[in-house]
Amino acid sequence: MTTLVFGHKSPDTDSTGSPIIWAWYMSEVLGLPAEARLLGEPNTEAAFVVDRWDLDKPALLETLAADTDVVIVDTNNPAELPDGINDANITAIIDHHRLVAGLETRAPIDITIRPLACTATIMHELMGADAAKMPGKIKGAMLSCILSDTLEFRSPTTTARDRELAEQLAEELEITIPAYAAEMFAAKSDVSAFSDAELLRMDSKEFALGETKFRVSVLETTSPDTVLARKDGLMKTMETVAREDGVDQVLLFVVDILEEQATLLVPNDLVRKLAEASFSTVCGEDSVILPGIVSRKKQIIPNLTM
Repeated sequence: MTTLVFGHKSPDTDSTGSPIIWAWYMSEVLGLPAEARLLGEPNTEAAFVVDRWDLDKPALLETLAADTDVVIVDTNNPAELPDGINDANITAIIDHHRLVAGLETRAPIDITIRPLACTATIMHELMGADAAKMPGKIKGAMLSCILSDTLEFRSPTTTARDRELAEQLAEELEITIPAYAAEMFAAKSDVSAFSDAELLRMDSKEFALGETKFRVSVLETTSPDTVLARKDGLMKTMETVAREDGVDQVLLFVVDILEEQATLLVPNDLVRKLAEASFSTVCGEDSVILPGIVSRKKQIIPNLTM
């Protein structure tokens, strides 16, 4: 039976590249048939990476049949996974996020959750000596995942291991990290083809604070003015997206990669109260700049309070 490997909904570079990496490892090294899948269209950076390294774009997982063997990567949150995930046969989880309750398994499984910046870094550690067998395009995918998740080592989630591995892979691939990262971030910053609703869902995770449910969206860009020029439309669309997605409020953090700060849009008093309590700040009329805030996992979600 073929094992399906997939990450979270609204796939970013790590949730696009890591399933490709692990499916290659299972199939080509362990001799276990495996195929990567996506739970949505990849963002522009991830699409660039697939094209740049001549990777086969994984097929979309439309439905997940009961009893399917699956490996979950880059998440362990049922809200970010397909309906019926607990009816599948989960055989392993590889992740770098906090543990979330709700997944059920048929039997004991391999679970690896490590405090590293990137799932791909964990995969390299799990491969051990077999990592040397990776072809160039798999190394390229792994490097891309690390640079994306660390924002080229700017994110506070970055560890010495992530940086060391990225530098090793770049040397083996004979590419320069700053130049390649700039290409990736330029691709990520081109959001002209996306609607306001698509931008709000592009890189987002659900989070509950007491009885209030949020969709916490992050747009990482080297051109924040391009996104903020659409501020009015984005704030109007938040109500529609919240209603359709069954949450109370959408939070949008526009992360300026180069300046290492985020701008949070403030469409109403709920978000104003949340922002001022969470980040010890005073909001402007419809936005607030948060210096030094770039990581949803380590700086945004852990600080959210009412």
